[in-house]
Amino acid sequence: MSLLEIHVLGSPVLRKETAPVTQFDAPFQKLIDDMFETMYAAEGIGLAAPQVGRLERVAVLDVDGQRLVIVNPEIATSEGTAKGEEGCLSIPEIFADVERPAKVVVDALDREGKPFSIEASELLGRCLQHEIDHLHGKLFIDYLSVLKRRSAMSKWEGMRRDYPGLVRNLATETKGEHRHDGEL
Repeated sequence: MSLLEIHVLGSPVLRKETAPVTQFDAPFQKLIDDMFETMYAAEGIGLAAPQVGRLERVAVLDVDGQRLVIVNPEIATSEGTAKGEEGCLSIPEIFADVERPAKVVVDALDREGKPFSIEASELLGRCLQHEIDHLHGKLFIDYLSVLKRRSAMSKWEGMRRDYPGLVRNLATETKGEHRHDGEL
């Protein structure tokens, strides 16, 4: 396994639509393992392929000890609304309250290509939605009001120079340097 670079806000790959996964071969399995290792090293709870510069429709999550791989996920149903704070490994140190459906049912494939459904609410439901958004080129800041988004972008512009090439290199980051519980 190896740590992957995490693309940060401004990197074009974060705004691209991903392609459905059709091959569940050894290179794909290595990508999943590398994504988990990278997510844990960055102290996050979710990581989608575009965040590591890839366009496969896959994300990894570990919320409250529930470790998941979601391949080609689709939100089958959603209900209610809930507001909660979100952060993102691709936009370090920027946090905001985002309103999303309170409960979702997600249909996906596991890492071997077997279909499954998961019903989720609270943090797991929020994380699933956040990562699925990444797979469609959408970021949590897209949900913010104009004023809140402008404020977040202003803060980000001051930090952007810390990420040459618009990537976070975890191997050179000081442990805990960019940490907040719940970065997705």
